[in-house]
Amino acid sequence: MDYTRHHLPPPTRRLSTEGGPVIDRTIPLLPPALEIDEHNFFDNSDPPEYLEDLIKETEEFVKFHNGRRIALVTSGGTTVPLENQTVRFIDNFSAGTRGATSAEYFLENNYAVIFLHRQFSLQPYSRHYSHATNCFLDYMEEQDGKVVVGPKYQAEMISVLRKYQAAKDKNLLLLLPFTTIVQYLHTLRAVSEALQPAGCRALFYLAAAVSDFFVPPSRISEHKIQSKAGGNQLKMDLDPVPKFLTRLVDKWAPSAMIISFKLETDSTILLSKAHQALERYSHQLVIGNLLQTRKYEVVFVEPNSPEFWIRLSDRQAKDQVEVESLIIPAVIERHNAWIKKSDEMAKDS
Repeated sequence: MDYTRHHLPPPTRRLSTEGGPVIDRTIPLLPPALEIDEHNFFDNSDPPEYLEDLIKETEEFVKFHNGRRIALVTSGGTTVPLENQTVRFIDNFSAGTRGATSAEYFLENNYAVIFLHRQFSLQPYSRHYSHATNCFLDYMEEQDGKVVVGPKYQAEMISVLRKYQAAKDKNLLLLLPFTTIVQYLHTLRAVSEALQPAGCRALFYLAAAVSDFFVPPSRISEHKIQSKAGGNQLKMDLDPVPKFLTRLVDKWAPSAMIISFKLETDSTILLSKAHQALERYSHQLVIGNLLQTRKYEVVFVEPNSPEFWIRLSDRQAKDQVEVESLIIPAVIERHNAWIKKSDEMAKDS
């Protein structure tokens, strides 16, 4: 695949009130979480009740695919509950499109995939027919008292079905759910540790939209917050979610290749934010993208390398080519290099 480098697109305006920015996105990133931050967060938040089952499933999956490359793809947004018996919560903008689409291309390139996803968000293969403009019933029609797929959808649906069945028959896809930020982080840590036997053949593709702030358990309301509790306003203090990416790199999955995403709405700070993340958290690749153009272009930011843009051509955009079909081969090239380097270091040690 031939990729070309491009200059950053024209700047976009920041959202503002009275002519000023709503929030200053140029401020530095939060510092990496330390070991004490890890203990404070996980010791003071309950893991999901089903976590032990997920760990067992992951361990069996990793053992089954011994020697095969495994991609852990995180996808969808995390919620921040405002009550223990949750009625209200803060959510992230993400349907899981990038994660679900990318997972399919990893599977087509002979990876096994652990898909850590927001419950009810888009999933590989079914994404083509869920959350779509058409109701799924629009694809169906009745013939002789039986429900069948309409003729104009047959070819596409057969192709998707065959890919799904192949992944299922070969046990290549493991689906693991989360909903809240606490569930996500507990599961990410546990699954990362279960993936350690895969070593450098494990790839972390962190496409989930992870909440930046949360309500600590010690301050969360047990019951539904009453509408008149705060008079005419609802005021809440939220704490920053610790930045556990460094813990993932150094402790939870020290041999794996780690890829994170940086989404911005302001093109003037995209590259600086991506470089800050790379330098601060010491992983291998940041994929930057703008909210407005994320379906058509991304930029790779790597240590000791120039920025590398991947863009759909006008023809590709018109033909509805998915940009993930270009992203994943480029990611795999880098994973190849990571494995080769890791294997060489292992031989020399």
